[in-house]
Amino acid sequence: MSNTDRRPAARELGGRAETPGRPVLDLLPGKEVLLGESTVVRRLLPTLGRRMVGAWAFVDHYGPDDISTGPGMQVPPHPHTGLQTVSWLLEGQVHHRDSVGSDLHFGPGELALMTAGQGIAHSEQSPAVHPRFLHGAQLWVVLPEADRSVPAAFEHHRTLPGFTSDGLTATVLIGAFAGVTSPGRACTPLVGVDLDLAAGADVEVPLEPDFEHALLTSSGAATVEDAPLTPGAMLYLGTGRRSVRLRAAQASRLLLLGGEPFDERIVMWWNFVGRSGQEIAELAEQWDAESGGGDRFGAVAGWDDVRTPAPPLPPLPLKPRGRVR
Repeated sequence: MSNTDRRPAARELGGRAETPGRPVLDLLPGKEVLLGESTVVRRLLPTLGRRMVGAWAFVDHYGPDDISTGPGMQVPPHPHTGLQTVSWLLEGQVHHRDSVGSDLHFGPGELALMTAGQGIAHSEQSPAVHPRFLHGAQLWVVLPEADRSVPAAFEHHRTLPGFTSDGLTATVLIGAFAGVTSPGRACTPLVGVDLDLAAGADVEVPLEPDFEHALLTSSGAATVEDAPLTPGAMLYLGTGRRSVRLRAAQASRLLLLGGEPFDERIVMWWNFVGRSGQEIAELAEQWDAESGGGDRFGAVAGWDDVRTPAPPLPPLPLKPRGRVR
């Protein structure tokens, strides 16, 4: 999914210096952002207070939106580099097309994982005939230096591993959790898990103590340790935890994100992840120059010459900002 902000801030981030070496409970507010023509999302990462959780650098939560009388999601072709997109639906359906030839629909419980590597273009749309509601999350994972120039690729996993116990149903999107490992490609130590809590659930879930973790609420409401968590915010847990207690008075869905603190310095602007401001400027120039066809990003079938131009670059040089704001 694209960051469609026409005046995106350029950010340098990464490094362990601002990762707490202890458990914390920091509530991070999200902000509403218009995505494409008609979809409003809650941007939870980067946000005021934190820019990364492990290699997770971008989290949008959207819906549930009633799109029965509208087009739903309409995001035309746009580029990505140096990252993976992780698409996760709770309701609805998305039509994904990309420049490596992928053309498919995916729905709830299915993992759509795109590795941009050195460059890819893709589009995302609600099908012409689509379910009434659209609800899900779009996430980005930064690729480490060793993998950031790999060939672009797309994975679609219709089923994912998980388990059910004591009112909790866990589905592992990426990485490993409680002895269960996702088939999705992971290039750094990280984890992403959908946690479906039944009404009245009171569970202790295991965590990797060397990871930093965060939780967001997809639906319902839950208590994490002693902190309430409702939709529209993210709770950052810090590091050093071997478990966390989750309670839900009503049926609730949470998304657990975590990973080893990412110690490489990166620059993230618009839909690109690079290592310098100059590299980002060159990527934007190359994307716009390929409007008539090119080799780095390629073309998305079915869109003719329609594509999202890069926004104007920031007028000021990049400034190091670290992992928190």
